[in-house]
Order: sequence, then structure tokens, then C-alpha cells
Amino acid sequence: MRGINITISVLIVSAILGYLMAFIAGLCRLSSNVFIRKATGFYIELFRGTSLIVQLFWLYYAVPMLFDIQLGSNWLVGVVAIALNYGAYMSEIVRGSILSVAKGQTEAATALNMSSFQRMRLIILPQAVRMMLPEFGNYLIQMLKATSLVYLIGMNDILYYGNILRSNDLSQAPTVYLLLLVFYFILALPIIWLTRKAEVISKKGVAS
Repeated sequence: MRGINITISVLIVSAILGYLMAFIAGLCRLSSNVFIRKATGFYIELFRGTSLIVQLFWLYYAVPMLFDIQLGSNWLVGVVAIALNYGAYMSEIVRGSILSVAKGQTEAATALNMSSFQRMRLIILPQAVRMMLPEFGNYLIQMLKATSLVYLIGMNDILYYGNILRSNDLSQAPTVYLLLLVFYFILALPIIWLTRKAEVISKKGVAS
């Protein structure tokens, strides 16, 4: 229980930043500006194509040594690494959901003399967000599990204290790791429930 506040705080903040990055990167991928599209594509492929553990070590150890840039505490590094990693994955959900909205919706909004910003805000995004909800819920569960990696950069989360207990008495290792499984499962239960609610909400008003 001593490490649960770190696990939950990392999850909440990294989820908020991750969703924000997903929307920014997803919308940038649809930009008419080639430079913005290419730069965003590079970020997405870089963070999707490399391991989260490597990204954690790179931000925590390599960046300060190579570029003399201090990113702050290990808590902040953990949050940023998880947010950037999952933001890259979820940006493709944002892009795909926006492209999945029927073109007739955009044409109708254009016929009503709406600006591109109004079309996106009032017509396209509300429909696209409903399609994103189930997948966003699934990735929130993935982010919860990813928080277990922050102990590698010295954060006192649930897994950190579990490893301390295990190292004190190796015969208790099965019990300790069983309890860790239970802890993460209990933390995931509200997210699983929210994901199912999101799936129900996303189906409302949609023709079968």
C-alpha cells in the first residue's frame, strides 16, 4: 500500500498527457502542412517502434548526460515517457476515427457555410470521439500496467515495495507476486467498468 499513491498519480497524469498528445498528434497527422505531418509521423513511429523501457532509460539517463538537459524528478520522467509512448499509439486511433466519419457529414457542414474549425469541433469530432472511447479505455488499462516499469528509474511504486519484500525473504516470492497481481487487478477493475460503459455510450444513436 505504501507505493499505491505513486502508481495512481503516475497513471492519472500520464493518462491526461497521453490523451492530450494523442489528439494533438492525431490532428497534426491530418494537417495540410507537409512539415507538420512529417514531423508528427516521425514522433509516432519513433515512440511506437522503440521499447518503453528504453525510452524511460533514455529520458532519465541518456538525455541529461548527452545534452545536459535535466527533465526533473524521476516521477516527471516516468509520466512523460508513458504519456509520449501511449500518446503515439492513441494518435492513430484519433486519426482513424476522424477519417471514419462519413464524408457526407463534412459536405453537409460545408453546405451550411461552416468554417473548417467549426466543422471539426461541431460535426466531426463529436462523432469521432464516440468511436475512440472503447480503444481509449483499453489503452488506459495498458498505461496502468506500464506504471510498473517506473521502479526501474528508482520510483517507490507498488512493484518497488514488492521487490523489497521479495528480496528480504526469497521463499515469499510467489506470495508477493500473487499479491502484486491482485493489487493491479483491483486497480484495473474501475477502468474495465468505465471501458464497458464507454462501449455502451459509443453505440447510442448509431444505426445497427
